[in-house]
Amino acid sequence: MFDVQSIVAATTAFVQEHHTLAPAVVFGLAFGESLALVSFFIPATVLLLAIGALIEASGLHFFPIWLAAAAGAAFGDAISYWLGFHYKDRAKRFWPLSRRPDLVARAEDFFHRFGVWGVAIGRFFGPIRAVVPLVAGVMAMRQSHFQLANVASAAVWAFAMLAPGAAAFKMMGW
Repeated sequence: MFDVQSIVAATTAFVQEHHTLAPAVVFGLAFGESLALVSFFIPATVLLLAIGALIEASGLHFFPIWLAAAAGAAFGDAISYWLGFHYKDRAKRFWPLSRRPDLVARAEDFFHRFGVWGVAIGRFFGPIRAVVPLVAGVMAMRQSHFQLANVASAAVWAFAMLAPGAAAFKMMGW
């Protein structure tokens, strides 16, 4: 297993030392967090909150980092949708999803219950975050509806991940 604290410390130290790479690092984290088959292995939520504080602490510009996070999340969901659309029910049997049929069932129920809103809302609920887009693809949701919900929710999610750390750092006067 991996030590989340060590990963957070190493990642934030890297971003602090290499400011110009911050958008690329954040893009990669958000992309991995949103990609159906990879998201289980990346502690991106904690990392993005920490990088949010680093934005304020290091004088980084919020907008390009926020834009990178939103783009990474939207791109990860778009690929997850494509995997579901292309592979249909076989996608649900890919590892590591094959080990979590309960998670796939919850994502399907969530998608059936909320439809296009499920894509947007699902982004904010940890374990099903990356599975709902896959299920949307399996269910052949219209791509235009999916992408609208995907891009809009990615922008809001990215802000929600980065802004609290920056705001907390600023409020504490560090």
